[in-house]
Amino acid sequence: MLTARTKSGTIFSLGTEYKKETLLIVRNSEEFFCPVCGEAVSLKLGNQRIYHFAHRSGTVCRDFHEGETLYHIEGKLQLYQWLNRQQIPAELEYYDPIIGQRPDIVFLYDGNKYALEYQCSPITEEIFIKRTQGYYQQNYIPLWIIGRKHIKAKRSNVFSLSAFDYFFIRKTNDRHLILPSYCPEEKQFNILSSIYPYSIKNAIANCTVHPIQNTEIKDILEPKVINQLSFFKWSNEMEKNTINWSLHPSRDRNRFLREIYNHNLNLYLLPSEIGLPVRHSLLIQTPAIIWQTYLYLDVLLDKSPNDLINLKDVERNYNQRIKNKEIAIRNAPQLANENSFHAVSQYFLQLEKLGLLMKKSETVYQLQNKIFIPKSNREKEELRKKFIKKISPYL
Repeated sequence: MLTARTKSGTIFSLGTEYKKETLLIVRNSEEFFCPVCGEAVSLKLGNQRIYHFAHRSGTVCRDFHEGETLYHIEGKLQLYQWLNRQQIPAELEYYDPIIGQRPDIVFLYDGNKYALEYQCSPITEEIFIKRTQGYYQQNYIPLWIIGRKHIKAKRSNVFSLSAFDYFFIRKTNDRHLILPSYCPEEKQFNILSSIYPYSIKNAIANCTVHPIQNTEIKDILEPKVINQLSFFKWSNEMEKNTINWSLHPSRDRNRFLREIYNHNLNLYLLPSEIGLPVRHSLLIQTPAIIWQTYLYLDVLLDKSPNDLINLKDVERNYNQRIKNKEIAIRNAPQLANENSFHAVSQYFLQLEKLGLLMKKSETVYQLQNKIFIPKSNREKEELRKKFIKKISPYL
């Protein structure tokens, strides 16, 4: 940890850039104690590691900061100094005794009190939610930033995101969904936006880089986001992923494959209208091609042009699929107030823009044209090329 209490009761912070000679003098003349448990701590001034305080062997402290990595300590120190350079009132490792929590940094900005958590090691969803609720209880706005090393870039605009990574996705005031991270080694923020998962683990996303020396707090709280997505790239990634899991299907996917084959559908000949990217699809863990195929089977397959479709019926079928564990909802604690059915509503809006549906009211659509199912790979590819040109203006 980077702060300790002195014998007189004042807080001594290593957030200030002291020279080693000064700290050697302080260490020889002062006693330090953990602000949480009150046990004596030692000031470590090694040459290989960042200066820090550590509990002495044999002591037990409930403080979750113990055992921090160098990556984490350097990151929160850089973030603290970054706030100071902007003349933002901030305190490093402030312990709030009412909720028994110790965020990495608390700071005041634009009339609000923030608790910044720079998380570099996995924690359970239960702990994540408990800490978040604790901060709200004390009128802090939680600002969770994940260590950049957790975000795995596979190739250009393609990222492998774990269930833990999705904990850090939050909504901006402009309703953009973003995932902020920070790397102390590169000294830069990375913000993922326009996050479109095409499988449980993989997603297409835009990534913007913000060097810390050129970045202000407003750029992290409310970053400028440009929603861009190449449907050509989306379609290619979807196709590669579909081929991969169809060759190595799980039990759940075998159930899906059996159902579509029972409806005389071929996984490789599903049209481009099934498996569309929609902005809130990250709320659904099940790949888009699966949950949208279920919508097609439950709602669109037996409908004829001019037939009406009520979204309440769609939602009933959707919830039944969830109950049957055919559709899984993703755990995103900071988006707990967002209903996953919002992604379904966005899908129907896409179908309306494509001329397949006409909106009659807030909850009722009318089918205009049935989705055409290609009969061969050649026909599918020809239709796909036309579809890319058709949908690109709407992404």
